[in-house]
Amino acid sequence: MGKYTWKDKVKAIGPGAVITASFIGPGTITVCTKAGAGFGYALLWTVIFATISTIVLQEMAARLGIITQEGLGEAVVKTFDNPILKKLSMVLVGFSIVSGCVAYIAGDLAGTALGLTTMIGGKSNVVAPLMGLVILALVYKGSFKVLERLLTVLVGLMAVIFVTTMIVAKPDLSNIFSGFMPSMPHKSLFTVIAIIGTTIVPYNFFIHAASAKNTWKNADELELSKWDIYFSISMGGLITAAIIITSATLMRGMSIQSAADLSVQLEPLLGRFAKYFLSIGLFAAGLSSAIATPLGASYTLAGFLGWEYNNSDKRFKTTNVLIVLFGIIGSATGFNPITLILVSQALNGITLPIIVIYLVYATSRKNILGDYTNNTLQKAIGWTIAAISFVLGGTSLLSAIKSAIALLS
Repeated sequence: MGKYTWKDKVKAIGPGAVITASFIGPGTITVCTKAGAGFGYALLWTVIFATISTIVLQEMAARLGIITQEGLGEAVVKTFDNPILKKLSMVLVGFSIVSGCVAYIAGDLAGTALGLTTMIGGKSNVVAPLMGLVILALVYKGSFKVLERLLTVLVGLMAVIFVTTMIVAKPDLSNIFSGFMPSMPHKSLFTVIAIIGTTIVPYNFFIHAASAKNTWKNADELELSKWDIYFSISMGGLITAAIIITSATLMRGMSIQSAADLSVQLEPLLGRFAKYFLSIGLFAAGLSSAIATPLGASYTLAGFLGWEYNNSDKRFKTTNVLIVLFGIIGSATGFNPITLILVSQALNGITLPIIVIYLVYATSRKNILGDYTNNTLQKAIGWTIAAISFVLGGTSLLSAIKSAIALLS
């Protein structure tokens, strides 16, 4: 029998749920809906790869936070003795993550508004800023523990909604299992990259290291952290797979504009409740990501610049506020942040493999983690993920550059 009871483990769910709430956003739902409609069940293997990779990497980040009682930012700073390399790392990683948060916060608010306006009506460019003000109040006044509990509830809500829709859709089980075998259908490469890229999120490593160190204080509690990670992120993988399976069953070959299109296909099964059911799921996804996005920027800068990891530090609080304000302005003006998103996509293409390398390297060093460094299997998996993310990141970078050239031409 383990040291901790099931009750202890259930109470431990929190930091991992924040990570799941962060990566299950409107973008993930839309990408997975299009993946199912365009390629059926064929890309389910991508969800398994991305989920396992996320579990391995987030466990490293959480372990780093618990053992060192510092964030990933501090570990990156300590990686290099050379002051030029140290500052270059801070600028590259910090700028790319903050710019990514700025680019995507408007999309998070738009997703939240889409869920609400589908249910109650209204204009998106009015509802989205109003939701932004709600989120602004949450990140300005709320403690991390309060936000953590809220995000955990939202993850549970999304799991109920999207798994239920999958069951109601009555998918073909034999076809589902065929999707677990890796394959790359024609023109599916960028969808594969999108699914992986929306699951393995660079700033989530910074959030997890910080939230884990705030939650657990010694190595004896690593078991609780692992349980939280395995359960919460597996739940995220299940939600992601459920969306692909549902759209593959009901929407194969259809042209998808947004995740809201799913509700139309569910009407024969759920009647007039289909619209509200999916809208609540989309609202929860947008709200959860919109809360996590500013925290990603704040935790990253806090580690690099020596801030406190909470709102008691005015610089931390100001960063949260500024990120949300960018989202409110972007969603209120109807500004299409496509150029900013392309730049962010390019930067994330560079940043993901770099941060994965930093993470695996730092958690493999005895002088940082002592007896709690990565074992041989963890190192092998970590470096493999780093290599794959390097290839995928390079491909994503090239895609962003081509898209930018096309827009400018």
